[in-house]
Amino acid sequence: MAPFLQVKDLTHIYSQGTPFEHKALDSVSFSVERGEFIGVIGHTGSGKSTLMQHLNGLLKPASGSILLDGQDIWADKKLTRQARFRVGLVFQYPEYQLFEETVYRDIAFGPKNMGLSEAEIDRRVREAAEFVDIADKLEVSPFDLSGGQKRRVAIAGVIAMEPEILILDEPTAGLDPEGREEILQNIESYRKAKNATIMMVSHSMNDVARLTDRLLVMSGSKLAMDD
Repeated sequence: MAPFLQVKDLTHIYSQGTPFEHKALDSVSFSVERGEFIGVIGHTGSGKSTLMQHLNGLLKPASGSILLDGQDIWADKKLTRQARFRVGLVFQYPEYQLFEETVYRDIAFGPKNMGLSEAEIDRRVREAAEFVDIADKLEVSPFDLSGGQKRRVAIAGVIAMEPEILILDEPTAGLDPEGREEILQNIESYRKAKNATIMMVSHSMNDVARLTDRLLVMSGSKLAMDD
């Protein structure tokens, strides 16, 4: 049986064919099973964020492939679109991407793009808000919230699409200790409730050691360790 997610010989080159050409990923391969909590670490510029943006089709490989349930996500436009819903990506400092008038509408944006019914959108918004402890803020403007609360709204917006794989790029960056702990508990709650796979990029070795089952170490555009 094929792994749930498989990365095979993935290479990505920025500004290919120009004097600024840079190989950000160099023949990276690994596989992921359902329900795993994987930490991704490495120095700034090692390729972590570039790797994460390939997993849901935001970036296209120069060579190599991303297989989701054994199917190449770039084999067909429908598979690429499905991958963007099945693999949810929360960027670093996602609160800067909030834009709607209310928390409810911001969380509902992703599910609406999926073409779901109003009743299903409502269920997902309220459930996602519960996961991140902001159920009492749905009619508030996201811009009136604290930094930690805005971060949770942004995470809820991805969770509301009910991704099978949730990728988070430095989800606790810039938060105080209480805010950090709340975010990490919210992520773990989602994982347990949905048997979701979590991949978390982090510079916090304490968080990685405490929470993850497995570690991917990026170094110089290559996967240096998977253990």
